[in-house]
Amino acid sequence: MTPASAHTPTAPTRRRLLAAAGGLAVAPLLAACGSDAASSRSKSGESTGTWTFKDDRGRTVRLGKRPERIVAFVSTAAALHDYGVECTGVFGPSKPVDGKPNPQAGTLDVSKLTSVGQAWGEFGIEAYAKLDPDLLVSNMFPAPDLWFVPQESLKKIEALAPTVGISVARTSLLQPLRRTAELAESLGADLAAQQATAAKARFERAAETLRQAARANRGLKVLAMTGDPDNMYVAVPGSYCDLAYFKELGVEFVEGKKSDEWGFWEFLSWENAGKYHADLIMIDNRSTSMQAEDLAKKPTWRGLPAVKAGQTVPWSMEERYSYAGYAPVLERLAAAITGAKRLPA
Repeated sequence: MTPASAHTPTAPTRRRLLAAAGGLAVAPLLAACGSDAASSRSKSGESTGTWTFKDDRGRTVRLGKRPERIVAFVSTAAALHDYGVECTGVFGPSKPVDGKPNPQAGTLDVSKLTSVGQAWGEFGIEAYAKLDPDLLVSNMFPAPDLWFVPQESLKKIEALAPTVGISVARTSLLQPLRRTAELAESLGADLAAQQATAAKARFERAAETLRQAARANRGLKVLAMTGDPDNMYVAVPGSYCDLAYFKELGVEFVEGKKSDEWGFWEFLSWENAGKYHADLIMIDNRSTSMQAEDLAKKPTWRGLPAVKAGQTVPWSMEERYSYAGYAPVLERLAAAITGAKRLPA
């Protein structure tokens, strides 16, 4: 890929970039049904009638009973798992990375789930059909496109089961956390259970810890990024719900400028990696992004003040949208900000 400053990538290139560099999906404009947190059930949690849920596209799914065979994007499945709602299948990156669980899979035991595709564009229609799905769920970067659901297979996928989309772009993190909890509740989760209430309480404590850390270290500049062999991509914080929320808590971000119509990244050639000064760098932790070993091969990366000072922290760019998932993320960032110092430009 040539530097983005030279031209806008073609559509196929952009799709590969977004799957690897994670900005926004050029996935399907689904005309499927959606869903609303109003599941009809008894105190025991058993379905007593039709199931409905209105999703973040404003579309409502109506089924004769609560869906049981759910297939979801891996981090979405991981979030539902945190509430005790189990999926039958997943799609998206879930294989272990260097022998360790994939960070997008949370606490899921993916060995017990059927994967219908790991990489962008590899959604297996036949494998999906064999699961006899009741419902498909994914995130949206941004709405109305379902992440990792391929455009060319859209009609076949929609014909097999209704879909639900949760918007996770250009909003505050609190919104997809709330909506995912509502979806889980509609699917039978008990949000008043001790595990759920403890996770939310931990999240709220972590948010306050991050707020205090940012206040105590005012002026510390934080940059969120991902990379591939050709470019370093600086995040536009307002496009990401987690970064937007961290800003609400007082974290001061380097503001990348939109390089294309999608507006999630500023594309920098590696020769220009030092365009912005940052005291702390958040590095995309997904298996599709360049990690420390490969980044270290780039001289301009090694020369960045934050890198030389060891002031980097993983960025869980596609963390599962549950309080259990995000509490450790906030705690880790608060610790990194507390331990970082302002560096000379």
